Amino acid sequence: MDNMDPSELYKQSPPAFGHAVLKYFAFDPAYLNLNNGSYGATPRPVLAATDKLTLTIESNPDLFMRISLQPQLIDVRRRLAQLIGADVDEVVLVPNASMGVNTVLRNFEWETGDTLIGFNVTYGSVSKTIRNIGDVLPHPTTKEFVVNFPTTHAEIVANFKEFLAVNVAPEGKKTVVVLDSIVSNPGVRMPWKELVKICKSAGAWSVVDAAHSVGQETDINLSEAQPDFWVSNCHKWLSAKRAVAILYVPKRNQHIVKTSIPTSHAYISPADRTDENFVIQYEWNGTIDWAPYLSAGHALDFRNWLGGEHKINEYCHDLALKGGKRLAEILGTRVMDPDGELTFNMTNVELPLPGTLKPTPELDLKIKKKLLEEHNIYAAYFYHNHRWWTRVSAQIWVELEDFERLGKVWSTICDEIVKEQGLEKTS
Repeated sequence: MDNMDPSELYKQSPPAFGHAVLKYFAFDPAYLNLNNGSYGATPRPVLAATDKLTLTIESNPDLFMRISLQPQLIDVRRRLAQLIGADVDEVVLVPNASMGVNTVLRNFEWETGDTLIGFNVTYGSVSKTIRNIGDVLPHPTTKEFVVNFPTTHAEIVANFKEFLAVNVAPEGKKTVVVLDSIVSNPGVRMPWKELVKICKSAGAWSVVDAAHSVGQETDINLSEAQPDFWVSNCHKWLSAKRAVAILYVPKRNQHIVKTSIPTSHAYISPADRTDENFVIQYEWNGTIDWAPYLSAGHALDFRNWLGGEHKINEYCHDLALKGGKRLAEILGTRVMDPDGELTFNMTNVELPLPGTLKPTPELDLKIKKKLLEEHNIYAAYFYHNHRWWTRVSAQIWVELEDFERLGKVWSTICDEIVKEQGLEKTS
């Protein structure tokens, strides 16, 4: 294996994208990872830098925790803030997007008559968070905006505007909307900036679950978009070590997020505060492994060596469009987004399974085992709008032939499932 020490590696020319990049990741050579969207993947140079940092931490935990950590953490926050177009003191780090959304939603002072809105495609744990908040006192009203794909951004915007106009809370009560920048399943980009504007016009708070945005979306610019809250994972598309996420809370809204979760030793009751107390709470709210948090800076170094955000995403986006089309040809089906309006670096292709076949835990486990144990390959799959789909992540180590391999595997698996279930295959 080549030396993956970043200090030496980054003096060399970067590889071409595709299979030449595989040696910079720790994948089993027999495994084909087409599911970056779920867990991400940490490059070997980032792992090497993070492992070195871990040894430094362990060599003198007190020195690191009490003195060395803070300036390194500030530097990572500064670099990430610059990436997303925000002020450094509006950005803190949390373990993952679910924690970020929970931190925001559980800091609102809910009252009877308030309204909390999610989407039918809201990520599972976030959707359940909304449900849980509605289940406990004072029982704010929860509502759901339904969007079924295939559709268009224009339809989403028009329908959401109409929905919100008649579903905001009564006067004197608050409305909070949780919306995705990029939906997890289906893996589609949303017109989130337009939706944020609609929320603002309606007097509703916007909480953007941007779990997939950093490292995949290159024109974020939060100072311009002005969501009320925004959170994105760094261990997915930015390739930091699991797990770390950005929580963006603009200064105008930091009074809402009164406490970190868990509450930090730096917490000061709002009644007693004489200065800002937001950022400092996230510099220590319990003992954790700080190495993944600081790995985000090393991930940025690796990506800059490869050519930067635009070059990386140009390759991945082009491959997602071409790969989705090729996969649909092999399966004899269709891509969810033929015009590319909804696509960043994930493509959704219909699977040749009958819509009458409904998902069950047993079927889910069977498909997972077929993909992973029999074929050593994985791409996400899901049931949406009475159809079965696969979500394929186009990453820098993927080439078009990998979509073709996946197509053959899915064809085999779908044939087997249809026969096992005694069904007729879709045409």
